[in-house]
Amino acid sequence: MDIEDLQPKKAKAHVVGADLSTLSVAELRALTETLQAEIARIEVALDEKQSSKNAAEAAFKR
Repeated sequence: MDIEDLQPKKAKAHVVGADLSTLSVAELRALTETLQAEIARIEVALDEKQSSKNAAEAAFKR
């Protein structure tokens, strides 16, 4: 037995466009929660980058 056999296996990441028919209702709900959290995280990053861009544009307009 290898030490790798004792370590927990990582959950596979969802691939956009992947077949959803193999997932259970619980798995689909968990996936939607995960994706909604990821969307929120992306929106925060987008807002931060947009703020930085706006600040840079304002600095160079002078």
